[in-house]
Amino acid sequence: MAQVSKDMTIGEIIMVDQGVVPILLASGMHCIGCPSSQGESLEEAAMVHGMDADELLSTINEYLETK
Repeated sequence: MAQVSKDMTIGEIIMVDQGVVPILLASGMHCIGCPSSQGESLEEAAMVHGMDADELLSTINEYLETK
């Protein structure tokens, strides 16, 4: 079972499972295709977007557990 961490980049997380994209979009993170997503960690992206990184991480990992 795959899991992601806050220090992984958005690009790395999407490579784990592209099904994470709708989760990120629904949370308000619409920069999936922007160049920053390739080098910005989930924690950094969450901070920039005013999100709780732990909550977003939990949602993503819960989704991955169902795979």
